[in-house]
Amino acid sequence: MQSLPKILVVEDDLRVADLLQRELQEAMFEVIIAYNAKEAKKIALSEPVELMISDLLLPDQNGTELCKNVKLHKPDLPILMLTALGNTDEKLKGFDAGADDYLVKPFEMKELIARIHAILKRYQIIAPGKQTLLKCADLVYDALNKEVQRGSIKISLTPKESNLLEYFLMHPGKVISKKELAEKVWQTNFDTGTNFVDVYINYLRKKIDKNFSMKLLHTKPGIGYVLKCDSNEN
Repeated sequence: MQSLPKILVVEDDLRVADLLQRELQEAMFEVIIAYNAKEAKKIALSEPVELMISDLLLPDQNGTELCKNVKLHKPDLPILMLTALGNTDEKLKGFDAGADDYLVKPFEMKELIARIHAILKRYQIIAPGKQTLLKCADLVYDALNKEVQRGSIKISLTPKESNLLEYFLMHPGKVISKKELAEKVWQTNFDTGTNFVDVYINYLRKKIDKNFSMKLLHTKPGIGYVLKCDSNEN
């Protein structure tokens, strides 16, 4: 019998924690509850959890710092942040810390469960034996180990930058809209009032293009972005 996916929920509000545990168990997940960051980090690093869901405001540490600390030791553990703060700056802080997704309170439980399935599916895309080296011109990306190299230079990317680059590498030459990037990389609906997609495009461009003569990542004004792997592409 296949075991249920194990999820760590970090929430200091007992009522909310109990509600999340009941709903997620009904959705066929095994749930472990941690009520503070210290307890959560211990569980995340010692238990075989497949996803961590953390509130942003915790009694002993900010959820963003918890995310950063866990990702430092366990970079392949997906993390979904829950918060009452939904502005662009807060989202960027979470993504910079390594969060894979961001859900603003209050939210519908069905939306949370849909986000969970999307994150787990993305992390399971790369199966043993599947091609993991993605290339574009002189850039090589190891999708299994999240390592990037352009020419002889190794490039360090954050988890979210890696996910963004990976999506472009899976669709070379295709013009991709901000809406598609928001939905496929961040699993969120695109809000025209925020610019987090543009911000991350700039982050990525500075790392993979700035110091190289051939530019790979291009902007199509009013349409989106495209990764060009051939200098002859229009």
